[in-house]
Amino acid sequence: MIQALTHEDVRRLIKSQELQSQEAVWQELGWKTRNGCHVCRPAINYYLIADWPVEYQDDPQSRFVNERKHANIQKDGTFSVVPRMWGGITTANELRAIADAADKYNVPTVKVTGGQRIDLLGVKGEDLPAIWDDLTKAGMVSGHAYAKGLRTVKTCVGTDHCRFGTQDSTGLGIKLEKKLWGSWTPHKVKMAVSGCPRNCAEATCKDVGIVCVDSGFEIGVGGAAGMDVKEVQPLVKVATEDEAMEWVVAFVQLYRENAKYLDRPYKWIAKVGLEWVQETLGDEAERARLVAAFDLSQSIYQKDPWAERAKAEEAKKFAPLADLTLEAAE
Repeated sequence: MIQALTHEDVRRLIKSQELQSQEAVWQELGWKTRNGCHVCRPAINYYLIADWPVEYQDDPQSRFVNERKHANIQKDGTFSVVPRMWGGITTANELRAIADAADKYNVPTVKVTGGQRIDLLGVKGEDLPAIWDDLTKAGMVSGHAYAKGLRTVKTCVGTDHCRFGTQDSTGLGIKLEKKLWGSWTPHKVKMAVSGCPRNCAEATCKDVGIVCVDSGFEIGVGGAAGMDVKEVQPLVKVATEDEAMEWVVAFVQLYRENAKYLDRPYKWIAKVGLEWVQETLGDEAERARLVAAFDLSQSIYQKDPWAERAKAEEAKKFAPLADLTLEAAE
């Protein structure tokens, strides 16, 4: 009789037995079906990416449709396209590129999102490579609005403009987003940096939220504002931007290495305990190891999927196989 394994069991065995392919997992852990199922395949694919970024190659067929298409599918079969805006900051040139794309591809709805970005809704599947190409030529990359990964780093204007700002919240948010974008995580991750305790960026209900104060940065984790509403739990107070960056990156990597697939950080923290997270990250050597592991993964996976799929050979895969609106010839 095959014993059912929890996600935690599977993660532990992938590490301890050095299982570096899906086939090895199916065979060694006694899966009932050769290729797993639609539930476990995405999870196993993620665990292998997280644990063996060098040895394992991502399997697109083990991803949900939005991640395969690199855009969110809508109820009418069209797609949503969200270019990344670092820390919520944009430029006149980027806005012109978005407006031109909306006109060129007859985008019916252009909407500002809660994550301080612009969403192009109603893009036809066959137009995705072309609209991506236009946006990447304007210097924009995928916002990964469809991904189990970093979505946004929301910011307020901080000391740049606000008379209440205590630190450069915009600058820190941009640094965090540029460091973390493109990373795969167990679930989507949203962040924010507020320039003072007035909390205009709503940092206290994010997966990772930083509130700037006169003495530095207060980092909280495990917030949520979706199906569940959770206030962040205090992780650490640090004095410098570099320390804030180190702690956030180490926290994300700890989450990547240990959480169950599809658990947001607050659910994972509830299982392992905030004290364990704080104790683990409080070890300077372990924190450095986590940052190095994250950097290694990013050296492989931090790349713009839109730019890659705008190339001619990849773009062909988005073309319809046939025009089903035409009548068959007699």
